Amino acid sequence: MEKVNGIGGIFFRTGNPEKLAKWYEKHLGVNPVPAEYSQLPWVQEGGPTVFAPFKNDTTYFGKESQSWMINFRVNDLSKMADQLRRAGIEVAIDAEEYPNGKFARIHDPEGNPVELWEPKS
Repeated sequence: MEKVNGIGGIFFRTGNPEKLAKWYEKHLGVNPVPAEYSQLPWVQEGGPTVFAPFKNDTTYFGKESQSWMINFRVNDLSKMADQLRRAGIEVAIDAEEYPNGKFARIHDPEGNPVELWEPKS
């Protein structure tokens, strides 16, 4: 069977795409969509990706109006949290360490939940 081999893009609506793209670039290192084909998009490192549809009534994303959440892998959750806090971004680190790693939650300027995951080696 032929199958997909990764995420090719994440697309969502926003009131100000340019401003939000700059926030993700500045604070999380995600390059914006290239302006021309000769430029490279953000390239992620190889690693696990979880594809998990949730029930409509989940509280995991936060507000009921939010229908998506992205989870970014990080190498060092503590260092990433410190960096974000220095930039004035609130970071909620889950106190529990799970069999698959450590997690934290932030929100982008539009209130969208963003999960940070340091996978267990």
